[in-house]
Amino acid sequence: MPTYRFCPQCGDELMTLPLSGRERLACAGHDCGFVHWDNPLPVLAAVVEYQDKLLLARNAAWREGMFALVTGFLERDETPEAGVARELKEETNLDAESVALIGVYEFMRKNELIIAYHVKASGTIALSDELAEYRLVAPEKMRIWNAGTGFAVADWLAARGYPVRFFDRQTGADIPDPRAARAEADATTLQ
Repeated sequence: MPTYRFCPQCGDELMTLPLSGRERLACAGHDCGFVHWDNPLPVLAAVVEYQDKLLLARNAAWREGMFALVTGFLERDETPEAGVARELKEETNLDAESVALIGVYEFMRKNELIIAYHVKASGTIALSDELAEYRLVAPEKMRIWNAGTGFAVADWLAARGYPVRFFDRQTGADIPDPRAARAEADATTLQ
C-alpha cells in the first residue's frame, strides 16, 4: 500500500477497509467514495534487435555491469506499440522498424505489469541522459536475469531456437530455468 494518508479527492484521512475481497485504502468520508485500488502500472519493454544483436542498456542510476531492456511507462492516449517505439526513440534515438508483442509479464515487486515487444530498430544510437551506456549482445550469447523482463527475453530467444541461459544477479552463476519450477507450481495450484 502507498505511504500517503489522505484522500486526493476530499482530504479526509484514508482507512484500510475490506473491499472486493482485499484490504484497500479508502476514504471513509461521507459521500466521497474514493478507493485506492493500487492496480499494477503498465510498463513497456523492448527486446531491441539492432544490427543482428540485442541492445541492452544501463540506467545512469544503476551500478556498473547491470544492463537490461529499454523500458518505460505507457502514457495516456498511447497504444502500447506506439509507446514502446517512443521509449526506444527517447532513450536511444533508434527508430522502430517493426514492433511485435512477445508477451505480458508480472513484476510484483514493483507492482508493475510488463508488456514486452520485439522491436527491430535502425538508426544511430545516441543515449539519453537517463542511460549511461549500452551493449550489443549476440542472441546466442545472452545470459538472462531471472525476473521481470528477463522472462520476455527468454521467451523471445526460445521462440527463435537460441539457447536460454539464466543467471543469478547476485552471484553471476548460471541457474536452472526458473520458468520450469514456476510451471510446476502453477499446475499444482490448478489441480
